[in-house]
Amino acid sequence: MSIFAKCFGAAAILAVIGNAAQAQQPVIVNVGMPNAATDVGYFVAHKKGYFTAEGLDVRFQNFDSAARMIPVLATGDLQVGAGGPSAGLYNAITRDIDIRIVADKSRNQTGQGSQKLLVRKELWDSGKVRKVADLRGMKVANAAPGSSGATVLYKFLQSAGMKPNDVQEVFMSVPQMVQALQGGSIDAALPFDPATTISIRNGTAVSLGNDYDVYPIHQIAVTLYSGKFMKEQPRAAVSFLKAFLRGVRDHNDALGPDKLLTGAKGDEIANILAEYGPFKDPKVYKSFVIAYCDPDGQLDMPSIKEDIAIFKELGQLKTDVDLTRVVDTSFLEAALKEIGPYKRQ
Repeated sequence: MSIFAKCFGAAAILAVIGNAAQAQQPVIVNVGMPNAATDVGYFVAHKKGYFTAEGLDVRFQNFDSAARMIPVLATGDLQVGAGGPSAGLYNAITRDIDIRIVADKSRNQTGQGSQKLLVRKELWDSGKVRKVADLRGMKVANAAPGSSGATVLYKFLQSAGMKPNDVQEVFMSVPQMVQALQGGSIDAALPFDPATTISIRNGTAVSLGNDYDVYPIHQIAVTLYSGKFMKEQPRAAVSFLKAFLRGVRDHNDALGPDKLLTGAKGDEIANILAEYGPFKDPKVYKSFVIAYCDPDGQLDMPSIKEDIAIFKELGQLKTDVDLTRVVDTSFLEAALKEIGPYKRQ
């Protein structure tokens, strides 16, 4: 064999090895999330290596609302978004921006919710505010205009015979809400846990009611995919949901009859939440009930339709919403075919 042939053969072998190594490189998946307790499924899947096992390199990026993820999902720089379906999302999709709701993230239902309407304790102690109707004319904070949290506030106000323009609605992140309640620059707020529970326990605020008191079943948050991710990485899109559901199922297995993290895996899940979440004491996450995370990723479509109706009533939707252009459960269905339905461990 000539030297040329030997060199050529060696080069070919190296090329094959290089191509194989390149083929085995994990798929990078950037995930936008609010860094809330209900991100538990993503956190557990990451910590326990479920994403890695599916050949994914998942990287988390924090956003204060899903509405702010839309531009980055639209470009495909963010492959996955985790947060509330918003009026902005629906308007974007009707403008042919390619984003889809693909699975559950969390929903509020009776006994399991992520939000309470909080009022400054000073206003409660003085007797100035003892019910939702007393908030008329006051400053009430929410995450973003047209967010899924905004429909919860709408429901609270509706229960008191009021409309959103009967209060001064302001918008800020959850950490800002906590600080603003402490500083007295707002009167009420609708944050999500664990900030809600901590604000009550440290004497900053008092609850006027749970989200599920006014909205018994609410698809408060969903998993979103960018169109580019779905089209260019369909296998990774299925694999992501497989890993995510494994994380959600571990969380469900950790819940006791009281819906707290008192089950056999409770300490493990609380420690993961403390590692990834904004509060670093595992006891915090064992002290409140986390909103329901569906272990099969199923969406509550009646709630999604009700949110759309509210956004439309408030004039926040520019046209009718065709849900067939909004929701795509094909990746979820494919994932469930591979891992099967949830069976509590």
